Amino acid sequence: MSTLSLIIKREFNAKVRNKSFIVMTFLSPIIFAAVIALIVYVGSLKADVKQIAVHDESGVIKGELKNSDEYRYVDLSTVDLKTLRDSVTSEFYEGLLYIPKTDSLKALEKKVEFISNDSPSAGFIGSLENTIGQKLTYANFEGAKLDTAAISKATIDIDINLTKSTGEKSVKGLNEIKIGIGFMFGYLIMMFIIIYGNMVMRSVIEEKTNRIIEIIISSVKPFQLMMGKIIGTSLAGVLQFLIWAIVGVGLMMAGTAFFGVDASPTAGMSPEVMAAAEQNMGTAELYIREMWNLPIATLVVSFIVFFIGGYFLYSSLYAAIGAAVDNETDSQQFLLPIIMPLIVAIYIGFVTVINDPHGNIATAFSMVPFTSPIVMLMRIPFGVPVWQIVLSMVLLFGTFLGIVWFAGKIYRVGILMYGKKPSWKEIMKWINY
Repeated sequence: MSTLSLIIKREFNAKVRNKSFIVMTFLSPIIFAAVIALIVYVGSLKADVKQIAVHDESGVIKGELKNSDEYRYVDLSTVDLKTLRDSVTSEFYEGLLYIPKTDSLKALEKKVEFISNDSPSAGFIGSLENTIGQKLTYANFEGAKLDTAAISKATIDIDINLTKSTGEKSVKGLNEIKIGIGFMFGYLIMMFIIIYGNMVMRSVIEEKTNRIIEIIISSVKPFQLMMGKIIGTSLAGVLQFLIWAIVGVGLMMAGTAFFGVDASPTAGMSPEVMAAAEQNMGTAELYIREMWNLPIATLVVSFIVFFIGGYFLYSSLYAAIGAAVDNETDSQQFLLPIIMPLIVAIYIGFVTVINDPHGNIATAFSMVPFTSPIVMLMRIPFGVPVWQIVLSMVLLFGTFLGIVWFAGKIYRVGILMYGKKPSWKEIMKWINY
């Protein structure tokens, strides 16, 4: 058996036999399922109904404010305004909607007040503005002797239908779905890099601290040791992800059977919702068709390739950092330059790719090796020429080989350096040794 394979086996066994690894591998899905169950339970609880006092001196919005599950409006227009303000201060009412009496309805535009101890949500205030504004507008129409029924009948709400150049119907929000799929794959890569890259770094620091590294490199080349750590740790991570997936599916199936939950799409639907769903079935079929038209095979294959290339690229840098420092605290100054490209990739994906997936910025960052594993996966659902995907992969693995050489130089010197906090200038000198 080759030296590299022995190192890989040693690193893999050291990770999977670690008690914390075993505990978190089986405990994490349970914790995750419990958190989801808690969120669902809390979301199902009805919030306390908030009482809103209404003091309408103008008398134009009576009966227009409808109670909801969250808010209840109490008409207290006959009560003294100061008394109502005191009630809000003492939190007897959540808030007070004050509509003063003016000479004209137009003058109310800037004079309606909502008085409360805490700032209300923008959605709630927006809803109030729409309701009051619509009522006052129609009141003005009536004052001007306009036929409000005719105006309502003449009002047109445009619903634009999307059609492809081929004549096929399309659906709205498809870009958001595509970017969401790409983000899911890109986020998995980013999390894998951060979690298991740090694991590689901590492994190197631990061996340096215990002086085990001096014994190991007497029979193993530093480059082989670095590559063995990267590959062995990545295999342990892949195994952990597979176990999480299996345990997660098992928990979902067990929960469905134990609690007697009907997992069918129509479960829990009222007859009215069922009827609405049947009317929208055509739109649902369009969404399903568009999903099937996505380059799924290309996306899956690209995910695997970029997953491997991205992890190896960043893990070599993590290993070099671990070799350069004596403890995890000293590593913080070197981690930011590594994490920043991943953050930039996520930002580019959400800001640029969703609006212009084939633009110069999106294309350029999908070729840059430090951001391509995330940005390219966000672009692929929009349809990317094969030559661009292949070129991005070649650049990624080519850069990986260069970074391995670069990191190997640092690793070769750094693993034997103790007791001194290195600077960027010193690390650059190590490359020439």
